Amino acid sequence: MASENIGHRSRPEALIGRILKKRGLTLAVAESCTGGLLSNTLTNIPGSSDYFIGGVVAYSNDVKRSVLGVRAKTLRMFGAVSRQTAEEMAAGVKKRLKSDVSISITGIAGPGGGSRLKPVGTVFVAVSSGKEVMVRKFSFKGTRLSIKKKSSLGALSMLLKIVG
Repeated sequence: MASENIGHRSRPEALIGRILKKRGLTLAVAESCTGGLLSNTLTNIPGSSDYFIGGVVAYSNDVKRSVLGVRAKTLRMFGAVSRQTAEEMAAGVKKRLKSDVSISITGIAGPGGGSRLKPVGTVFVAVSSGKEVMVRKFSFKGTRLSIKKKSSLGALSMLLKIVG
């Protein structure tokens, strides 16, 4: 049990939690292709209710628009899997849930749904704090589950850069 706790404490989600708690900051999450995996990872940390205030799994464009405030024009011009949509999802969940920091993930986990311009494994992550917005495009390979896991890990890495 003790060794399990040591490993648990050294994972990025635990470090993020300690930083957010120490600084008194709250976090909100908007996910599409990960289907709640990032929220699950963050809330596996004991005490996460001190900083994690909620998440939205916005799989459909209708939910991206109506709940997160992604503009129809953004979805029409750039698509659901784009830098612009990820940024608007992060801004929308931050505003809707009134958090200090937010993170969003949108992408194509596969095995279908990809195209030549946006192949399976194309993922955009956006992190928004009071100070800055960071958006990054990832190109992952693997199965649907491995792409979801890699997307969550990439998001945690970005979140750590912003809050750390």
